[in-house]
Amino acid sequence: MNEIILHVLGTAQDAGLPHPNCFCKNCAEAISNPEFRRSAASLAIVLPQEKTWHLIDATPDLKEQMARVQIKHKMQGQLMASIFLTHAHLGHYPGLLFLGREAIGANKVPVMAGTKMKKMLEEQAPWSQLTKLRNIDVQEISDGQAIAVSPHATVTPVNVPHRNEFSETFAYWIEGTKRKVLYIPDIDRWEQWDMDIYRACEEADICLLDGTFHSAKDLEKIGRDYREIPHPLMTETMDRLQNLVERTEIYFIHLNHSNPAIDADNTIRNEIELKGFHIAEEGMEFSL
Repeated sequence: MNEIILHVLGTAQDAGLPHPNCFCKNCAEAISNPEFRRSAASLAIVLPQEKTWHLIDATPDLKEQMARVQIKHKMQGQLMASIFLTHAHLGHYPGLLFLGREAIGANKVPVMAGTKMKKMLEEQAPWSQLTKLRNIDVQEISDGQAIAVSPHATVTPVNVPHRNEFSETFAYWIEGTKRKVLYIPDIDRWEQWDMDIYRACEEADICLLDGTFHSAKDLEKIGRDYREIPHPLMTETMDRLQNLVERTEIYFIHLNHSNPAIDADNTIRNEIELKGFHIAEEGMEFSL
């Protein structure tokens, strides 16, 4: 049997929980209670029979995330076979530096990135040192190009709109022999995408979708304007996809520290789950 496991390594927005320089209700709880903490959104594709694993996004929390998946699947000391990057924002690629000579000193770890991101990693410091010393081997990927990570599993990038200051932004289809996953940790607005989100989720067995903000009220108490940080609201996403929950498992991921869906009292989370949606948790695994 060729088992394919999708392991959730992180579920938070880029800066994690607790968020730096913040003592909001969720951050204060995470500071005092380590079990409440969340690391930046990331996934691992684990192939137990092949004793290999692949990473989606190299977060600032990479070293702890690596250790968790390696220990869980008895691959201590074994680096990821490849890394797929979504885009060049804080929570998604700085962990590459752990592969450099100041830390692991890796040898030619394949890093899958779009055209703009490949250029940035090869030409701009400090990333260019990783490529010069061959700690990483950046390989260009493009929208709709399926990449086989095993004879039984593929990863396919999909362009999505998301403040592409330094790179393009990819979502990913992750497909095994039994189930197909749509992973979209970051997107500006569903209506700005050239694909209909309902139809896309209809094709999936499992969706892990941008849940950065529950509603526009999330940031009021910490002095940020929701319009400055475009992401679809969870409330809007649920309205769009409500009719799909009987056939597709839909999880929210990339959760901002201010999001009441992760509040310790579970009031908003219970409302979300009553509607048939789910909150992604670190350590969750799906058999594909």
